[in-house]
Amino acid sequence: MPDYVRIASVIDDSIVDGPGIRMTIFFQGCAHNCAGCFNPETWDFDKGHLCDIKKIYNAAMENPLLSGITLSGGDPIYQVSNALKLIELFENTNLDIICYTGFTIEELFEMEKNNKDLQAFLRKIDYLIDGKFDITKKDISLKFRGSSNQRIIDMKKTFKENKIITTDFSDYSN
Repeated sequence: MPDYVRIASVIDDSIVDGPGIRMTIFFQGCAHNCAGCFNPETWDFDKGHLCDIKKIYNAAMENPLLSGITLSGGDPIYQVSNALKLIELFENTNLDIICYTGFTIEELFEMEKNNKDLQAFLRKIDYLIDGKFDITKKDISLKFRGSSNQRIIDMKKTFKENKIITTDFSDYSN
């Protein structure tokens, strides 16, 4: 039985959803309902379509120019079990994983106490861009974020140093 995620769409070669050329998967479903969201059509949990995660993986592996995979939305955390299965397919590749979420990392750390899949997911992604979009803090000069409250968190360093480590991708090399 194949594993599926409910998605709105996939962009095969994005340059705005993280450094380098990325495949961006827009997950369907979000309850944050941020005012000014650029993707409100992804809020409804019943819309979009089911997509076999192996199909996404195979499409990514056919593109030799990709630097990484970006999970966006909607919010991938609402489908964390299947998002985990998807990113596990990329473990032995040179593609890094970025996840956008409206949850803060502090909220996710609290939620993971009761969710083993979320716990594993957070340890397998490379970067987390956290926090709801806040239209009152909108800043178009920010790289890969819409508002100044959102952080780019280096998850590998965060777990290694046991404190939240942010980045601006200035030292990114993939």
